[in-house]
Amino acid sequence: MTAPDFPPAPDRVVPTRALLSVSDKTGLIDAARALSEAGVELVSTGGTKSAIAAAGLPVKDISEITGFPEMMDGRVKTLHPKVHGALLGVRDAHSHAQAMAEHGIGQIDILYCNLYPFEATVASGADYATAVENIDIGGPAMIRSASKNHGYVAVCVDAESMAEVVAAVKAQGATTLDLRKRLAARAYARTAAYDAAISTWFAAQLGDAFPARKSISGALAQTMRYGENPHQQAAFYRTSDTRPGVATAHQLQGKALSYNNIADTDAAFELVAEFRDRPAVAIIKHANPCGVAVGESLKDAYVRALQCDPVSAFGGVIAVSQTLDADTARAITDIFTEVVIAPDADPEAIAIFAAKKNLRLLIASGLPDPLKGGEVFRSVAGGFLVQSRDTARITAADLRIVTRRQPTPTEIEDMLFAFTVAKHVKSNAIVYAKNGQTAGIGAGQMNRRDSARIAAIRAAEAAETAGLPESLAKGSACASEAFFPFADGLLQAVEAGATAVIQPGGSIRDADVIAAADEAGVTMAFTGVRVFRH
Repeated sequence: MTAPDFPPAPDRVVPTRALLSVSDKTGLIDAARALSEAGVELVSTGGTKSAIAAAGLPVKDISEITGFPEMMDGRVKTLHPKVHGALLGVRDAHSHAQAMAEHGIGQIDILYCNLYPFEATVASGADYATAVENIDIGGPAMIRSASKNHGYVAVCVDAESMAEVVAAVKAQGATTLDLRKRLAARAYARTAAYDAAISTWFAAQLGDAFPARKSISGALAQTMRYGENPHQQAAFYRTSDTRPGVATAHQLQGKALSYNNIADTDAAFELVAEFRDRPAVAIIKHANPCGVAVGESLKDAYVRALQCDPVSAFGGVIAVSQTLDADTARAITDIFTEVVIAPDADPEAIAIFAAKKNLRLLIASGLPDPLKGGEVFRSVAGGFLVQSRDTARITAADLRIVTRRQPTPTEIEDMLFAFTVAKHVKSNAIVYAKNGQTAGIGAGQMNRRDSARIAAIRAAEAAETAGLPESLAKGSACASEAFFPFADGLLQAVEAGATAVIQPGGSIRDADVIAAADEAGVTMAFTGVRVFRH
């Protein structure tokens, strides 16, 4: 559509009339009073009008403007030419001004409209009919009209926007074009997010995991000094997902989290949640665990997790599965740590951390459920990938023992622990574990044998650092998150000291790998489940 030859929009618009129609009435009365005192006529609807009138402020009902009453249980009240003409009319265009005069349409210079709480309604578990009734129609329509005509109309979709308009009117007696443009951009983002929430909900109701068109929306939580590297810009956005984690956590101290901090903290918390029923600690460095353990206490778990790779743990991110206590806090402060995230922390632990001003402490008020589904996104050139969250959970009953030697109960526990950790290690991944403690981790290699070698090196170095006579991998279980394509990776694990091996199976050379395990005298279990992490 070709743009009409309109006059340039004015920089300053002195408001004469405001339409206020809000679901969330936070700050409403203060804003209405300020506008009224500035000589702005107030027009409103339903409960918003009642609230303004109850505050003793002069306000017109929208029906006085449209000549029509609110009807159909509130579904129709602002969908009228005298509302949308008032919002869309280009005041300085002769044809628009003529049409407004001919049809008795007075201008609206400020719109304050937040929307029916659809997202909150769905999050509360409301039934289908209730969710549908909380889909706002008139609100988004008015917001889009006002946003399009930002040359003349200031559109506010939240209390912060309204506060900016009130401040401008108080200071200058008018709104500026720059302000109106910024408000319009914010308003379109809000209606886009609203529609995204509705379309996502509808797809879920229909059981359509991958609809023909998918929208993602987030609210800006933080702009960052830089991204993965100083030359990259970055920001953090929160979605409506209430899964406990870095996005929902309350930061008690320390400077703002960086892009890499947030990525590592998320990885750490998701991993430690796998062991939610026991004292557990995960130490993450560059999105990979460098030590994971369960223990008799949280401090015991931390000491055991740190033992796996104390060198890499320096400057890492730590997640704990239980309320952070003073003993654990003291142990953590012995080395430099970037971030600690916990479901909670006791006052003494908080006080201990307070002395370390650069250490960030996040309280998440819960643990994420590793069995709860969700979606994972990744951008690619020209699009994005979507997949369901990896909720795989292997138990002893799922194991198929493929070797002559059967595992001991302790070996089964170690295999399951190692495989659970391997689920959170970048592929190709090898994890050695013993007695609820990682002994060595090899991550992100192009072949599985090298991952096994690196994990063995870590296990030997950790033992040397701790003054132990033999590698931590001696007598361990070895987990591979995908099948061994050749026997060399398994033999590397045997050489490192592993006595039990757990892997998905499914290679065309499974028989060769099983024969190598039998010859070496180790036990091996197939899970039938691959847990790649790219």
